[in-house]
Amino acid sequence: MSLSLPAEDLTLLEALASRYPTAELALAEAAALRAGLSLPRPSVHVLSDVHGEDRKLRHVINNASGNLKLLVENLFGGRLVSREMLHLLHLLYYPRQTLQRLAKTLPDRAARQTRARQTLRRQFEIVRALAGAYRSGHVVSLTPPEFRELFEELFDEPCSGRDEAYVGAMVDELVDHGREDDAVRAASHLVRNLAVAEIIVAGDLGDRGPRIDRVIDYLMRQPGLSIVWGNHDASWIGACLGQLACIATVMRFSVRYGRLAQLEEGYGIVTAPLEKLAQTIYADDPAEQFRSKAPSPDPLLMARMQKAMAIIQLKLEGQTIRRHPEWGLEHRNLLHRMDLQEGTVEIDGQKYPLTDRHFPTLDPADPYALSREEGVCMDSLREQFVNSPRLWDQMSFVVKRGSMWSRRDDVLVFHACVPVDQAGQPLPLMVDGQPRSGRALFDALDSVVRRAYRKGAEAVDGDADMLWYLWGGPRSPLFGKDKLTTFEGYFVDDAEAREEHKNPYFEMIHDADFVRRIGGDFGMGQDVLLVNGHVPVRIENGERPVKRGGNAVTIDGAFSEAYGDHGYTLMLAPDRIELAELHHFDSVEKVLDSGADILPTISTIRLYPGPRKIADTEQGAAYLKKIQVLEQLVTAYEEGGILEKPPQTK
Repeated sequence: MSLSLPAEDLTLLEALASRYPTAELALAEAAALRAGLSLPRPSVHVLSDVHGEDRKLRHVINNASGNLKLLVENLFGGRLVSREMLHLLHLLYYPRQTLQRLAKTLPDRAARQTRARQTLRRQFEIVRALAGAYRSGHVVSLTPPEFRELFEELFDEPCSGRDEAYVGAMVDELVDHGREDDAVRAASHLVRNLAVAEIIVAGDLGDRGPRIDRVIDYLMRQPGLSIVWGNHDASWIGACLGQLACIATVMRFSVRYGRLAQLEEGYGIVTAPLEKLAQTIYADDPAEQFRSKAPSPDPLLMARMQKAMAIIQLKLEGQTIRRHPEWGLEHRNLLHRMDLQEGTVEIDGQKYPLTDRHFPTLDPADPYALSREEGVCMDSLREQFVNSPRLWDQMSFVVKRGSMWSRRDDVLVFHACVPVDQAGQPLPLMVDGQPRSGRALFDALDSVVRRAYRKGAEAVDGDADMLWYLWGGPRSPLFGKDKLTTFEGYFVDDAEAREEHKNPYFEMIHDADFVRRIGGDFGMGQDVLLVNGHVPVRIENGERPVKRGGNAVTIDGAFSEAYGDHGYTLMLAPDRIELAELHHFDSVEKVLDSGADILPTISTIRLYPGPRKIADTEQGAAYLKKIQVLEQLVTAYEEGGILEKPPQTK
């Protein structure tokens, strides 16, 4: 390399030099990366539309969508009886609960020693089988510092030449201080983290299911985790920022599905302001159309709370729409189109009877204004949403780990759709004063989400309003329907009026050429596999996740119990792409008591000629770029363009 590098290139190398301060360190990293090109392509599991089902998500992650059971059977078949294999699986899935049950059966120190040594050695037989797909530094990074030396010895034990007593003595010391279970738990986590290199959740972390807070809490513990935002995620992010229509949306869903615990226990958001509104303003309202979808000690109060929040939501959505005439959604403001004396509402030029005429907070002169009582309620709720530390931490994680779309080699992942017209041409949406469509729309909206979050709750503006549009706007790539029929669902008893018509995209993805055109816009090749969630696959109606063209798949299998309790995992392996069809999950107790497990039905979508290496992937291309820069840094050190900074010796 010539020392007459452009100044900007030299500046970049100097920045890299802070991480690799000597030629030897830079060269060692370049060598490790070049060796890494020969490793197998990392395994990736893609899930979608979790919708708050924290227990089922935990199990699907813990058992690697059934892959850990297959691995254990392959490794230990013929050596362990079924009871022993089941016990080992329980230790991998739920080590804390399994060890708590086991503690009562171990009579003395010797039994604990025997059990700990045996368990750890079996766990590390699994670790060795999985670790070959990773750089050794990555495996070490997943190991807790307090167990690093023990785990290294267990890993190397078959080839170290040491007597088994060496590792045994290390385990015995833990037993003497009651710490052996901590090591077993850490080993189980290591196995699970190696079983799948990355988990991608393609949107909709919450709503309908019990606890979005627990879903995100568990995802935050996964070392390889990416999120592709869904429309429900957009509403939660907006609510965290204080966008009032998003807060109303989140509140209504929580009441509708009886999920107040996620607000109160999860985020410290008390629902007392809404309860007061329901108990006073709606005290005599039967609220027949607003019955909760979950059992409740006071179903009538829950119905009134839902109605109160639904009307607030409709008002706040109307305000948001009127702030943005560029969206062209004024026709969806329906409150001023009601004739309460006649008992009708006009929608798209047609009149429909209202199923409910009781609107005690509606001002005919200004139907989208909150009443005094509604304003007090929303002021209190907004203050709680924007000041909840746990909500802020979790939504920060969702924003930072998330994106509008993602790709892994020939697999393109987004939540819902690329909005198109009837001819299959991408539809534009005004973002930052410019019409954007296709990939440009996704990228512009990605910037808006991040920008809104950086501003925080003190600067709620049009960017935060766009989060509401992402929730239910007709050209939102996260929604993909012509309208959000919240009003019709409650107040109009007409199936056609209530129907939300899907964007033509959802029919066109059966056409392989259309899918390839979409992929091309995102920089994908002809072998693109398009993956989206959002629209549940109605298995009972004969629908299948893989589309007729063979290069698109929908992985929203109604993961949530409220939707059907099925679900899919798309598994990207070195030699194939498989679809795992999931089913109902009862509880941890059922797993431990009876061995209940989610053992999915597996179908192969793609089979490659042979196992792909990192060198064959997008990650491999990134490796090569980094190797090139590291080699430039080595040359700069060798020729004196940058001075080395060897570690100081004492």
